[in-house]
This record gives sequence, C-alpha cells and structure tokens, in this order.
Amino acid sequence: MAGDRNPFNFGDVALDAGFADRERELAELTADMRNGQNVVVFAPRRYGKSSLVWRAAQGLVARREVLVAQVDLMLTATKEQLAAALAKAIYDEIATPLFRVRERMAHVVSGLRIAPVVTVDPQTGDLSFTFRAGHERTDVDATLEALFELPAKLAATRRKRVAIVFDEFQEILSLDPRLPSVMRSIFQMQPEVAHVYLGSRRSLMKRLFNDKNEPFWRSAKQIELGPIPSEEFAPFLEERFAGTNRRLPAAVAEGVLALTGGHPYATQELAYALWDETPRGRAASDQTLARALDVVLRSENAHFALVWERASQVQRLVLQALALEPTSSLTAAEYRNRHGLPGTSSVARAVEALVEDELLRQHGPGSYVIAEPFLGEWLRRRLQ
Repeated sequence: MAGDRNPFNFGDVALDAGFADRERELAELTADMRNGQNVVVFAPRRYGKSSLVWRAAQGLVARREVLVAQVDLMLTATKEQLAAALAKAIYDEIATPLFRVRERMAHVVSGLRIAPVVTVDPQTGDLSFTFRAGHERTDVDATLEALFELPAKLAATRRKRVAIVFDEFQEILSLDPRLPSVMRSIFQMQPEVAHVYLGSRRSLMKRLFNDKNEPFWRSAKQIELGPIPSEEFAPFLEERFAGTNRRLPAAVAEGVLALTGGHPYATQELAYALWDETPRGRAASDQTLARALDVVLRSENAHFALVWERASQVQRLVLQALALEPTSSLTAAEYRNRHGLPGTSSVARAVEALVEDELLRQHGPGSYVIAEPFLGEWLRRRLQ
C-alpha cells in the first residue's frame, strides 16, 4: 500500500516530498540560477548541498525558465573524461531541449579540436561521449575551453537561460592546477550563465573562493548551509508520519532532533529507522526511538570503525574526551589531565586534522564539538 512506504530518504538526492524545508535557501538559490548569478554552496558533508541545488533545478526546468546541466568532477579522473562529461551534459540538458534531433550533434561537436567518439546505448538510445587519451595537451586544453564556452553560445541562439552545476568542484585541482584560471577567464564573460559550485572538502573550496591569490576569488556569491532549525524540521517529520498512518508526538520529534542537532542526513536516517519501528496506526514513543537509534548505530558501525582506524592516537583521545565531556576549553590543563590528553601543541594539531576531516566543528573561540552525527554516541557506548 502507498501509505506503508517509508516517507524518509537519506543517501540519495532528496526531491519532491522528501526535501526538508530550507525554503529561504531554496528561494535564494532559485533566484540566483534564474538571474545568471554564480554561486558556491558551502556545507559540511551530508548537509544536503546536492538536494538543495537539484530541488532548485527541478523547479526551474519544470517551469522552463532555465536549462540546468550537471557535471560531477568526482567521476572525472582525467581531462579527457572531464571533456566527455561536459559534452554529454551539454548534449542531454542544453542541446536536446533547444534543437531538433539532426541539429543537436553538430551544435555540440563542431569547433572541437578533438572529435569525440559517440556511442549509442542499444536499449535506451542514450548517447555517451569519449575522448581517447594520447592527444597533445594543447589539443585537450583547446577542446575543454571550447566546451566551457559552449553553454553560453547555445543559450544565446535561443535566448534561454542556462545553469551549469559543478559537483565536487575541488577535484578540478587534481586534474590540472591551471584549470581554475582557464575556467575563470571564460566564465567571467558569460553573464547569462549561472555557474553553481559544490564541494565536499570545505577547506579546499574555501581556499578556491576566499583566497585572493586564487582565480575564483570573489567570483561567486556564497551560500553556507547549517543545520535545519528544529522549529522547521519538527513539522516536516510530524507531517511525514501523519501522511503514512502513524503519529509522531512533538516530544518524540524533539528527541530525534536533540540526537541529530538538525543535521539533514542524520535526521532523515534516524526518522527512517523510527518510522520502521512504529507500527501502522500507532504513535512513536521514547522506546521506539531508542530502538531506532540502535538500528542506526549498527548501520553506521562500519563507517565509524573506519574513522577510528584512520585516526591517530591523539585524535582518538580528543574524540573520546569530547564524547564523554563536551567542553569550551579543550586545551585547559585540568581538562587534558582528566582525559589523558598530551600537551597543547599536540592537541591543537589533532584538532586541526579532525576539523579538516569534518569530524569536529568549531562551536566558538577555542570550543569544538563532534560534528559527525552519532559518532559521539557510538564512542560513549564503547567507553562505558
């Protein structure tokens, strides 16, 4: 029955009814993409960056206001693969809506220094593009430059707005450290195209867009996502339960959000387990919430074990201390002695590495909290 389908979603991009709030950010980003404004979205991992962007894109495309193409740089290990991903995104999402079938290919491949190999999936009819390795670097670079210029040219022929989304944008540095300069020189001449940049490594993304020595400095509006406030998230949770013949009392919803801190992924994950633990026609309770948390911790065990395995000894001590006793003075002598922490310089280096890995989050001057959802509870259960 449709009413028995779990209404919560985590791990995939959340669209339609699965998208939780962020109405202000959604309206802002939608307007930016419509207006050709370049935007970089900053957020820790699993805070819903992709869901927010694609929710905005979903509305713009449905209303035929903007054509939106996406390129995931995590899947492009070489510049040839980047060229192939760009060609496919431009063909599928820009050329296809704008031109008749016979015109599309010519608009995409004409003018490229290197001609791609185009293959057709016999079952779906989808096209894929391949740029074979072995070409001169100058030819590859010229082909990429032509593809970076192409969305604006195609949009101009039909007077349409276009947005290009670059996911995991920080990976551009591993392909070629010179590419940001090339892209910036081209993109600054495309006021009719919105370039949207997402990345999961915040330190690299911050450097790319906030360091005055970097080409992308001050080139994009910045939107930073934080936790979703409980007053916005709680009604979303309660409505999802009510729409599937279950009830989520306000006190239990508050308990969910107290455990997750309004972290989007973690809240959906815990709510998913809580819904499964709540029988049809019944209300969730503190007991079902406790069982749901057990389920989540079991499912996250492999991930947390890997985090623990990769952490240094001092990083482990810092995580254990914060899990047992949150503090605003991590380097205070009394606190360090109580938890067996080494000297302040060693603790500071460990904290810096944990912040870089987004396992800790700064909560104020000199104050840090465990940022990874459920990791603190996982540690406490093992320590106790």
